Amino acid sequence: MSSQFKYSHVSLLILVAVLAGGCAMGPKFHTPAVDMPGGFLGQGVVSQQVTMADLPWWDVFADETLHKLIQTALTNNYDLRIAIKRVDEYQALAAQSRALFFPQIGYQGDVERGRNAYRGNASPGNGQTINPLMLTASATWELDLWGRIRKLDEAAQAQLLATTANRRGVMLTVVCSVAQAYFELLELDLEMAIAKRTTLSFEESLNIFSQKLAGGAASRLETSRAEAAVAQTAALIPDLERQIVIKENQINLLLGRNPGPIPRATTLLDQEAPPDIPAGLPSDLLRRRPDILATEQNLRAANAQIGAAIAQCFPKIGLTTLFGRVSSDLNSFNSDAMTWSIGGNLTGPIFQGGALLAQIRQARAQTEEQSLTYEQTVRTAFQDVANALVTRVKLEDVFTQQARCVRCYIDAVAVSRDRYLAGKASYYEVLEAQQQLFPAENNLALTQLYRMTAVIQLYKALGGGWNLPDEAWSAIP
Repeated sequence: MSSQFKYSHVSLLILVAVLAGGCAMGPKFHTPAVDMPGGFLGQGVVSQQVTMADLPWWDVFADETLHKLIQTALTNNYDLRIAIKRVDEYQALAAQSRALFFPQIGYQGDVERGRNAYRGNASPGNGQTINPLMLTASATWELDLWGRIRKLDEAAQAQLLATTANRRGVMLTVVCSVAQAYFELLELDLEMAIAKRTTLSFEESLNIFSQKLAGGAASRLETSRAEAAVAQTAALIPDLERQIVIKENQINLLLGRNPGPIPRATTLLDQEAPPDIPAGLPSDLLRRRPDILATEQNLRAANAQIGAAIAQCFPKIGLTTLFGRVSSDLNSFNSDAMTWSIGGNLTGPIFQGGALLAQIRQARAQTEEQSLTYEQTVRTAFQDVANALVTRVKLEDVFTQQARCVRCYIDAVAVSRDRYLAGKASYYEVLEAQQQLFPAENNLALTQLYRMTAVIQLYKALGGGWNLPDEAWSAIP
C-alpha cells in the first residue's frame, strides 16, 4: 500500500472527525426563572428534613383496606396502563432518533431472467436470453455538522422524560383518586347510618305521641307531624343506597374491575389524619411535582426544535459506500463482477418560498408557548399547595365546632324528650331538637370527609411519593 494512499485515508478520517464535531444551531436551554412566594400559610417548620411529599402514600393513608384497593389500582388501572405504554412508545421514538448518529447499512439483491431486458427495463441484448444478478451492501452516514441530529435527539430524549414524568403524575393521581372515592364511600355509609338512626328516633317519638293520642292526652296534629318526619327521613335511605352503589362502581372502574361491592372495615370517623408534617419550601415543588417536570421537558424539546429548524437551512453532508457484485449474466458472476464505491454527497436548499424561515418562526413560537405554560404550571402548583394548606388548617377548627354542635343537639333531644314525658314541654320541642340534630350530624360527616380530602389534595399538590422508585409504589413494606 502506497504512502499516498495512507495519507489520503488519514486526511479523510481527520475531515470526518472535524465535521462530526461541528457546532449545534439554536439557543441553549435555560429553565425560566419564576419568582416564588416566601412561604405558605400553615406550612409548618420548613427546617425539618422530612416533608409530607417524602412520605410514601401508605404512611399518609392508614386504612389497610384502602391499601389493598390502591395496590390493585396501581396494577390494573387503565389510565396508568395507558401511560406506561405511552412511555414505551416514546422510548422507541428516542431510540429511532439515537439511531441517526450511526451509519445506515443495508443490502440489495436482484436476480431475473429476460431477453433484451435488464432489471425490468427493455435493453438491447442481441436477442440473447440472460440472467442478470446483483448483490450489494451499502452504507450511508450523515455528518451532523450543524447539530440537526443532536437537536432532534435532544428533543426526543426530553419528550421521553416528559412522558415518564406524566406517568408518575398518573400514578399519584390514581392513588389520590382511589383514596378520595373511598372516603366519599365511607361518608355515604355514615350518612346512611345517621339517616337510619334518625328515622328510628322519629319512630320512637311517633310511638310516644300515638300512645298519648290513644289516651286522649295528645292531638292528631302531633302524630301527623311525627309521622311526616319519619317519612321524610326514611325517603333519604333509598337514594343513599343508590349513591353508595354508584360510588362502589366508580371505585371498581379505578381498579380496572367490573361493578361490584367494595369492602370497608372502618367508618369515616375512625379515620385518623396523618401527623402534621411540613410542606417544605415552595422551590421544592420544582423538583417534585410531575406536571412541572413534564412541562419543563416539553419546553426543552421545543427549544431543541429551534436548532433543528435552523439546521435545515444549511447543507446536509453525507458519506456513502457500496460493495458487492453486479453481472449482466449469472455465468459471469465472478471476481470480475465485483463493484465498490465510496463518496460523499451534499444537499441543501436554495429557494423554498420562505418555508424554512416559517418553520423557525413556528419553533420559536412553540418554545415561547411552552415557556408560558411552564410558568403557569408552576404558579398553579403554588396555588394548589396554598389552598390545600389553608383548607387543612381551617377545617380542623370547623370540625371541632361541628362536633361540639352535635354533642349539644344530642343533649337537647334527650332533655326535650324527658320534658315532654314529664308534661313540661310541647311536642314542638322534641321534633325541633330532632330535626336540628339530623343536619348537624350530616354536616359533621361532611366536615370529616373534607378533612380527609384536604390531606389527599395536599399530598397530590406537593408531588407526594416523588422519591419512590416506580417499582416501589405498590410494594408496601
